[in-house]
Amino acid sequence: MSKTRADHTSSPNGSGHGSPKGDAPRLTLSFLTSAPDLAACPADNTPEVAFAGRSNAGKSSVLNRLSGSRQTAKVSKTPGRTQLLNFFSIKAAGGTIKAAGGAVEVRGDTPGYGRLVDLPGYGYAKAGRVEQARWQAAVNEYLSHRDNLVALVLVMDIRHPLQAYDLEIIDWATDSELPMLILLNKADKLKYGAQQRTLQTVCSRLRNSPLIRTITFSATTGLNLPELLDFLATRLASDTPDQ
Repeated sequence: MSKTRADHTSSPNGSGHGSPKGDAPRLTLSFLTSAPDLAACPADNTPEVAFAGRSNAGKSSVLNRLSGSRQTAKVSKTPGRTQLLNFFSIKAAGGTIKAAGGAVEVRGDTPGYGRLVDLPGYGYAKAGRVEQARWQAAVNEYLSHRDNLVALVLVMDIRHPLQAYDLEIIDWATDSELPMLILLNKADKLKYGAQQRTLQTVCSRLRNSPLIRTITFSATTGLNLPELLDFLATRLASDTPDQ
């Protein structure tokens, strides 16, 4: 993962305090395709935000929360079911996504607004070493050479943050100047005080990474879902993939 990207602008590390209010917007995601490697990825310049994380961090549940459908990422009771690069087209966003820079309207009949990419989960204990190496190689190739990539969402279990591969991806994103949003998922498993202590620990560790923002999150309750939607709307609306 060595590619250096152009400069981007993103919010600094910090905590969102939002939760779904009223009819919070949801992304209408349509499954597009799966790819085992970079060569099989869609051949166009549609901007993409990739979702990465350990196989038990709840990444699939986060995608399901975004869409409001439990079937979006086909969550399985066995962690690590996702073994391919899975591409989802954003068809609509409940009318409007409210981003920090203003409202971004997304119409259901507007093609090419953007895509979300569910990367293979890493750290799946039941997978063989050869299979794990293949997954990691596919992820590394995508992150290093996919020109469509405009931002990254890293999902971590708030109870087990900053694992070795998390740090590797964070370091790569920092070196590549790629905006990243870290979700400290499963925050509902901890009391508020413990949530905030973990948040401060992570923010302190990343204080020299201005393009990375960290928030607490819960795919179960929807804690800080608006902040995630804001990040996606801002990045997909303002960034143009390399030509």
